[in-house]
Amino acid sequence: MTAMNFYMPTKVYQEWNAVANHAEEIASFGKKALIVTGRHSSKQNGSLADVMAALETCGTEYIVYDRIEENPSIATVMDAAGIGREQGADFVIGVGGGSPLDAAKAIAMMIHNRDTSSEVLYQKITLRALPVVAVPTTCGTGSEVTPYAILTRDDIQTKQSIPHKIFPKLALVDPKYLKTASVQVLANTCIDALGHLIESYFNSHAGEYSRMLCMTGFEVWGGCKNVLLGMDPEEEDYENMMLASSLAGMAIAHTGTSLPHGMSYYLTYHKGIPHGKAVGYFLPGYLRLFAEQMDVEVMMILRSLGIGSLEQFEGLIRECLGTPEITDAEKEAILKEITSSERKLAAVPIPVTREQIAEMITN
Repeated sequence: MTAMNFYMPTKVYQEWNAVANHAEEIASFGKKALIVTGRHSSKQNGSLADVMAALETCGTEYIVYDRIEENPSIATVMDAAGIGREQGADFVIGVGGGSPLDAAKAIAMMIHNRDTSSEVLYQKITLRALPVVAVPTTCGTGSEVTPYAILTRDDIQTKQSIPHKIFPKLALVDPKYLKTASVQVLANTCIDALGHLIESYFNSHAGEYSRMLCMTGFEVWGGCKNVLLGMDPEEEDYENMMLASSLAGMAIAHTGTSLPHGMSYYLTYHKGIPHGKAVGYFLPGYLRLFAEQMDVEVMMILRSLGIGSLEQFEGLIRECLGTPEITDAEKEAILKEITSSERKLAAVPIPVTREQIAEMITN
């Protein structure tokens, strides 16, 4: 038997009105919360109001930091952590998409370690963090069930996960927050979740437990993919999109991601392409890497998604995301960046050449 491990310490509730239903449990993590969110979406979809109402019901103090940008920077993390320290916050609530949730984890660590500077964010040392509660409002990152916090690093001009592993203590996954999202936002984030599933399944660190999550995730994701093509969503679709995202997050919590995510960071940092969209461009090429040696498994995944061939899969991605304009110089820069990442290369479970990676980028 192949040795395996499974560790998922986050307590998850996926249900309608999850925040209100579990207000007391949210408040149990401390006396004063720092709510970390973006400028607009959490106000529009009602999630911020729900969290504030839950805390007020329990008599728990809070402060709101609503300046998290898309692809949060180290400077923003340190700014929020400084406010949390000054205000005496003893737990953090992340509300929003992957950016606020990732930022909340890093902020919780920096508040707890109040005598440290931003340099420790990327040092491989053991540090503790304040408790984090995650309220996701998009259906892509799965950050509510992962230990990862990916920040923008201007010093090396890319995005990079901090080495510290910070699982949220509690995740409240409510499908209703997707109702205000545009079709394009749903497409971009859902494709990110699909990337997590594919990159986790075809991964050197995959095991039966993580692949179990992936296979269920593929079926759930396939059941709601028509929403990405313009079909009006029903409540079940919102439920399935959130479920697929969380399952995918649980999967990558055990394996990490691989080449498509590594390649996407250049497009996001240098061209401003949304993260999930940038990941999606490289998914057909990543599947093609395995089409010869692992054809049965590739076809099994496509069938689970309700797709008949790799060509149909490419068509779906193109219809959802369009085609990016990338110059030869940019392709070379992506190739250089990804081939210098030992961790991403090591995640590929079969031998892969520089030429094959170049073809992924070109196509």
